[in-house]
Amino acid sequence: MALNMNANHHLIFCTCPDKNIAENIARLLVESNTAACVNILPSMTSIYQWKGQVEVAEEQLLLIKAPKAHYQAIESTIRSHHPYELPEIIAVSIDRGLPEYLHWIDSCHSLS
Repeated sequence: MALNMNANHHLIFCTCPDKNIAENIARLLVESNTAACVNILPSMTSIYQWKGQVEVAEEQLLLIKAPKAHYQAIESTIRSHHPYELPEIIAVSIDRGLPEYLHWIDSCHSLS
């Protein structure tokens, strides 16, 4: 049965313009024990409004799993290493999940 751990974890979405930037940010977050895991989903097309124009871009999506308490550090790392003027950083609470997986997220950040 999935465990409700009072939504102490986030899944954070962040798009990146290319693989190198995506891997750099992912590695920084995991090596600093700020995030337990970052998945990189390659080659997606984003269509969006920017400064009055419709833009189309090929991007990579980061799926960042981390304790909620680390959100500010994750945001700061992304802002410092992301080339976009306004990077996408969207955090969604993880309300339920496999207890062992949620405990694993917690154990990774406790190493810091």
